[in-house]
Amino acid sequence: QVQLVESGGGLVQAGGSLRLSCAASGGILRFVVMGWYRQAPGKQRELVATISSNSSTNYANSVKGRFSISRDNAKNTVYLQMNSLKPEDTAVYYCNGVVPVYGIYWGQGTQVTVSS
Repeated sequence: QVQLVESGGGLVQAGGSLRLSCAASGGILRFVVMGWYRQAPGKQRELVATISSNSSTNYANSVKGRFSISRDNAKNTVYLQMNSLKPEDTAVYYCNGVVPVYGIYWGQGTQVTVSS
């Protein structure tokens, strides 16, 4: 059973920082790519950042230079460091992982609210 559990969301003022964590039961090495997505009220879910098994990364243009995705294989955890947060970053943030053959897995989401 694969489970992804996010944590670290909360309320922060504009310009502040948060670090999200995504813990994977059974380890993260099985995932060829892991990522963070977000969904704001009334909007579609969108890609924020991804990291592959060889640690190559990809970012949405809206977060480049402000957010950083990383992984700690020993802790079975993927992180999203978010700096210089803006009110438009307010959303539910979801962790995602892809296991070849088996499919795509999602966490339950964690709320991030940035006040102006």
